[in-house]
Amino acid sequence: MKTIKFVSHDKQQHDFAAAVRKNVHNYFAERGLSTKGNTQIVINTIVMLILYVGSFALLFMVKMNPWIAFIMSVIMGIGLAGIGMGTMHDAVHHAYSGKEWINKLFGGTLYLIGSNVFNWEIQHNILHHTYTNIDGYDQDIESKGPIRLSEHAPLKKIHKYQYIHAFFFYGMMTISKLVKDFSQLIVYNREGITRRYNFNPTVEYIKMVILKLLYLFVIIGLPIIFTTLTWWQVVVGFLLMHWTAGCILSVVFQMAHVVEGTEEPMPDAEGVIPNDWAVHQLRTTSDFARHNHFLNWYVGGLNFQIEHHLFPNISHVHYPKIAPIVEKTAKQFGFDYNLKPTFRKAFMSHVRRLKLLGQPAI
Repeated sequence: MKTIKFVSHDKQQHDFAAAVRKNVHNYFAERGLSTKGNTQIVINTIVMLILYVGSFALLFMVKMNPWIAFIMSVIMGIGLAGIGMGTMHDAVHHAYSGKEWINKLFGGTLYLIGSNVFNWEIQHNILHHTYTNIDGYDQDIESKGPIRLSEHAPLKKIHKYQYIHAFFFYGMMTISKLVKDFSQLIVYNREGITRRYNFNPTVEYIKMVILKLLYLFVIIGLPIIFTTLTWWQVVVGFLLMHWTAGCILSVVFQMAHVVEGTEEPMPDAEGVIPNDWAVHQLRTTSDFARHNHFLNWYVGGLNFQIEHHLFPNISHVHYPKIAPIVEKTAKQFGFDYNLKPTFRKAFMSHVRRLKLLGQPAI
């Protein structure tokens, strides 16, 4: 993969990058605050684990008809998405706690959806956060069959109505990771990425196989063996749980990057993006519904995407306080700050963007 460089000769951009880092640093220094998580994130973790693990345990403790079991599967999906957004995400960014063993422990909650921590760190922490919204580098906006998320990707007839059918396919996100992780790891091994980060490719592949088999045995095998549900009812519940979690996660992720006002720049022939990295993040991300306290809590601050991309190692519990600082600094230096005031407006902006991406460029 060709390396991209962020090179700007605009003093205003460099001054903004320095100022926003200084202003946010001063916020924590003046108050003697840690940039890591606090009691709020612990409570979020406990609640989401109860929704997920507690609902799963009830399947074994209480004899229930299939329809109630399906409702429990949806609740598990809601909890699973919450764990991914509010717990795992912070932990893998080393922001959940100042103690690294705690970050590793809660980063491992990614295995609760049958996925792989190493793959996530490469795809998300490195590729997505470094090359945000750059087609061919940021895998979060790569074309996924019937969905076109990048204006630089080939346009197909099926994309015309993606603003309608995309939300069904969004639900396939976590279930597809069960299989996609294998091909993804093969690519990382082939390109030398695995060894570059001091991991053994063979060991990582064997570990992935074992953990996925263990996950499937626990989440599917045990209910078939120890509950009164039939095998197909268990499978339907499993798919329903993953579809719920996948749809929630995908919608929240895409409302931060694939909305009106976010850019999808491409490097020049020399692999250069003519922006300072901080300005690139500002132009490729969007905040939404900043004053919706329940949403802030449930989605783990992913509605503060500008702050997260500028300061990924700061826990999301602090984003509501530093967002006004970032916004004020951006405006002082003449840069737009992309904010959708409500969830509905962000959602409709995403729908309009999907519709536009499904049509030929004018």
